[in-house]
Amino acid sequence: MKEVLELGYALDTFYFLVSGALVMWMAAGFAMLEAGLVRAKNTAEILIKNIALYAIACIMYLLMGYSIMYGTSDSSIIPDFGFLIGMEHTSDALHAGGDDAPYYSKLSDFFFQVVFVATAMSIVSGAVAERMKLWSFLAFAVVMTGFIYPVQGYWKWGGGFLDAAGFQDFAGSGVVHMCGAAAALAAVIVLGARKGKYGKDGSINAIPGANMPLATLGTFILWLGWFGFNGGSELKLSNFDEANAVASVFVNTNMAAAGGVIAAMIASRILFGKTDLTMALNGALAGLVAITAEPLAPTPLLATVIGAIGGLIVVFSIVGLDKLKLDDPVGAISVHGVVGMWGLIAVLFSNGDATIVGQLTGLATIFAWTFLVSLLVWYVLKLVMGIRVTEEEEYNGVDLSECGMEAYPEFTASTR
Repeated sequence: MKEVLELGYALDTFYFLVSGALVMWMAAGFAMLEAGLVRAKNTAEILIKNIALYAIACIMYLLMGYSIMYGTSDSSIIPDFGFLIGMEHTSDALHAGGDDAPYYSKLSDFFFQVVFVATAMSIVSGAVAERMKLWSFLAFAVVMTGFIYPVQGYWKWGGGFLDAAGFQDFAGSGVVHMCGAAAALAAVIVLGARKGKYGKDGSINAIPGANMPLATLGTFILWLGWFGFNGGSELKLSNFDEANAVASVFVNTNMAAAGGVIAAMIASRILFGKTDLTMALNGALAGLVAITAEPLAPTPLLATVIGAIGGLIVVFSIVGLDKLKLDDPVGAISVHGVVGMWGLIAVLFSNGDATIVGQLTGLATIFAWTFLVSLLVWYVLKLVMGIRVTEEEEYNGVDLSECGMEAYPEFTASTR
């Protein structure tokens, strides 16, 4: 019996680590997607933001985030504000959820959770692209990954009051994606739109990205990484039922993305008379976000429909936010925020434990907490150090002003 338990422990720990590695690879997907959707003169800066935010997320979650999110607290609202993860290795197995719960290394759980934090912060990166000061963004990343994200994460995944209220969010349509989008929305409101994006007459001017092949590659990387994101959230692989559950999660995740692509393509064709590549890419991501709240319970066909509705929503949301003059260069607020809300509601169609009250409570709580605290932090940063580059720096590109280098130097005119 001991040998069977140890084998299961090793297998589930290994599955957790591999799933975490897949989610870590999503950082590359976000970097490539954003680098493709910004102008060439802003590429190096968006790349350094993505690698820096990942490093900051890892350090802040180690120092305090994990202890806040999964610490022991007598309150269902106020978490334990401890510091350092304080974990040993295999001798400190994590046993959660009852006698038949999975056993796995606690450090593997930390690794899996920390890459989720980085994902939430990556959502902010694209929304503020091309006009934000690098170090102001990184200062916010410290607060977001060390405090804002872990607190709302505790309320659901740490056993807080949202979990007690019956709020269902399997892998994070709300806890991860809508949380990141709410922080991004607060930033965009305080930051303002890029110069030239909106005309005085109310016109909306398209600002095309520099590298569509790169953006497409980023989307495929994210699609691949999402199998770890949703599949790893099953937490266990080492028995018959759990192995079948993981297979269902993989298939449903894939089908939702496919449904999102096709629906977004059809919507863009009807609205614009052309099949817009950026809408197709965002449609894939929208489908993935939509199914993340409940990728296990639906049938593959229902998962496809849920993803397709997400693909439709994202097209109309991107257009709608532009009309409101909320400038989001990569569509992150629509993909992760608006569709994240749809994903939380879509849980009701397949999960019998979910209630409309529980889902709306979780949705409203996570959004309100993240948006309001982020708004406060952005305003403080604006007063203390400023958050926007000068108009001249924006015109020349933030690669030069923030990084002192260009991603595509051969494209610039030589003075010699």
